[in-house]
Amino acid sequence: MTKNSHPEEDLGTYIRRIRHKPVDSAKLQKVPKVAILPSFGYNPSLGAVIGAKISGVKQLGDPKDTHLSAFGLEFLLTSKGVVTVQARHNIFKAANKWNFQGNWQFSKFLVADYGLGTGNNFQTGGDSVFTIKFNYIRLTQGAYRRIAKDLYAGLGVTFNIRTNIDDERLEALGTTAHQRYSERHGFDPTKYSCNGLVAGFQYDTRDHPLRSYSGGHVELVFRYNPEWLGSSKNSMQWYYDVRKYIGLSKRNPAHVLAFWSFASFRLNGDIPYLELPATGADLYNRSGRAYTISRFKGPSFAYGESEYRFPITPNKLLSGVAFFNIQTASDDLGKKVFQYWEPGGGAGLRVLLQKKSRTVICVDYAIGKYESSGIFFGLNEVF
Repeated sequence: MTKNSHPEEDLGTYIRRIRHKPVDSAKLQKVPKVAILPSFGYNPSLGAVIGAKISGVKQLGDPKDTHLSAFGLEFLLTSKGVVTVQARHNIFKAANKWNFQGNWQFSKFLVADYGLGTGNNFQTGGDSVFTIKFNYIRLTQGAYRRIAKDLYAGLGVTFNIRTNIDDERLEALGTTAHQRYSERHGFDPTKYSCNGLVAGFQYDTRDHPLRSYSGGHVELVFRYNPEWLGSSKNSMQWYYDVRKYIGLSKRNPAHVLAFWSFASFRLNGDIPYLELPATGADLYNRSGRAYTISRFKGPSFAYGESEYRFPITPNKLLSGVAFFNIQTASDDLGKKVFQYWEPGGGAGLRVLLQKKSRTVICVDYAIGKYESSGIFFGLNEVF
């Protein structure tokens, strides 16, 4: 069976055509280093959003035995008062001998809080919502060494510091879920930290770091958050992240079934309220489309998602996705993880920004329970 005969075209191709600018065939053979995209739109968690995103890939070794390295830088302002600067990188050295991963974030942030656990019948935007504002510093860095084909072992460190925590409805109501949890577990509700040492294994066979057509990714991590590293309380956590991409067509590899599952489990100790694993608490804050960031959270949390990706136009400029996700969380008063599940789902459009780097602009619409729905914008696939 022959491959798709239609030439692949991205947004840059159309812009050059409008400007009547000739195509440099030599440049087309190279993988673009960066994509710069103004960011504007609306997110249920953040309100109206304006800013800029830079996303890039770079080959640091022979393409035959070295994965593409990826990096991103983002600056956002929102109508709800959020200000955030975030830099991320996933770097593979020559022959994949070393993999370096980092996530550095400085934010003036907020979340709409609904308490702990899943199965609480609170309507979105109702009286059970408690807005919490805070300043947030996250500095995470890890180094993985290849120990076998596609298998890595590594160590890292993560600092997660929240200050100036303002539980907005506390004064009017006298108590909130955040206040009660902090009192039960001995945290200062106005500031706390959860800084940890991490050790883990990673298995990666993805064909591309930004938009995979095949392969998979498995990460298993143990995290120890000691007081001597600056944590407010001692705690231990175990975390996994599994992703699988199944190509459905040799003729057109953009037909893909993608699966994602991750979970975090508290092993012992106490974790600060806003550090608990939650909706949208993944690296790119993209999980749980249909719900706001931190909509569901708990000491233990599990998430699963499946997505069908398909081309719309023969030249792959436009493509679409249909997705379904589900999540569950425990609380600290007896509710167990896996006891209640919260579903969400929807569909979206993709615009190919750079074909060589597979960078896409994403627009999704999702609906969930409790009258929850929203439009979600992003750069690159959700996972």
